[in-house]
Amino acid sequence: MSRDSQGKSMQTDLPLFENHDAVVDTASIPLAHRSRPEKLADFVGWDDLVKNFPFLSQKKFPALILYGPPGSGKTTLAQLLAQEQKYEMYPFSAVLAGIPELKKVIARLLEVKTLMGKTSVLFIDEIHRFNKTQQDALLPYVEKGDFILIGATTEYPKAAINPALLSRVQLVELRALAPEGVEILLRKALERSNTTTIPEDLIRFIAAVTGGDARRALNSLELCLQEGALQNFEALKKTILENARRYDKGGVRHYDVISAFIKSMRGSDPDAAVLWLAVMIDGGEDPAFIARRMVIFASEDVGNADPSALSLATAALTSVEKIGLPEARIILAQAATYLASTVKSNASYMSINAALEFVREEGTQEVPEHLKNYPRPGTPPYQYPHSFKGHFIKQQYTPGPKTPRFYNPSEEGREKFLKERLEQLWKKS
Repeated sequence: MSRDSQGKSMQTDLPLFENHDAVVDTASIPLAHRSRPEKLADFVGWDDLVKNFPFLSQKKFPALILYGPPGSGKTTLAQLLAQEQKYEMYPFSAVLAGIPELKKVIARLLEVKTLMGKTSVLFIDEIHRFNKTQQDALLPYVEKGDFILIGATTEYPKAAINPALLSRVQLVELRALAPEGVEILLRKALERSNTTTIPEDLIRFIAAVTGGDARRALNSLELCLQEGALQNFEALKKTILENARRYDKGGVRHYDVISAFIKSMRGSDPDAAVLWLAVMIDGGEDPAFIARRMVIFASEDVGNADPSALSLATAALTSVEKIGLPEARIILAQAATYLASTVKSNASYMSINAALEFVREEGTQEVPEHLKNYPRPGTPPYQYPHSFKGHFIKQQYTPGPKTPRFYNPSEEGREKFLKERLEQLWKKS
């Protein structure tokens, strides 16, 4: 308990970001935490960040949402920004707490501002985990500037954060570090640990395989610093590589990798498709999810150029659901390589998009009388195509003569035959 300038008592046992006065066994603290930079100038990539987001260097920076992949420095940057401007920072986990706890923290922040005249920083980690109600609870306080909000997320904010909150904050993207940046980080960590026993090629190896994730890189370095770790160099590198592969089934990388997989099949590159398939399998992706996307691909990107592609993809989905991993990888690979290698056409996909657009713009489409289930008496009868030569007879199937052509078959594979047949059937008016 302490007192403000007017002698009023106030509670000061607030959840500070760090307790610098506590006695801690530093050897037990992970290297990634011990190696956090102590000032913004030491934050790797700070110069580029200020160039892209000049407001970060302002004396009173605005409310922020920091977004980027794991290990890109979101928490560290938030801490340094608050420290540089001498703001007290109060951490809050969107994963572990809800509205009642949030209201308590906000009440404390308001108390600090009222009694001491100080603006504080509320740091919310994993802010995308907040639902709409929880995010809305922040709006009036952020609007009035009662505290400076810094949210951190691995998700793309415009997809994960409510528009109302987005309109009150500035977005700052942190990217995965380049290998050169990771090397700088590792060497600084070694300097602070007074250690120079790590071979240069191992440092370069860690920087190359950890995907720009500073935390993973530092954890890998810490593994190398353990007693006896360097004696089996090849085994150590294998362990680092195994731990370094990153995949997030519910995050941005999940969508990026499936996007790369689909675009590789669309681009007729079976090797790239199998690579991204392997990344997903290794990362623990649901094999049925992969198979479902291939079923969609078979219609959207292969279509009638190779109608058997849909049958193959559907069979793959059924088989994968029944068999499961690890054997399902073989089925997925067969389907992926076939879909990537076969002829392509998106004519069917484009046809339904064009037809939907037409329907939405033109309003209700009336069914021609002769096509109705119960046509009015006296209406010219529907002509049954199988009663005519070639199983075809010209008649009107659309509401009016101005209906555009939606399906334009390509010259690829089986679809070339369909195109030639349709042209032959309809060439005479």
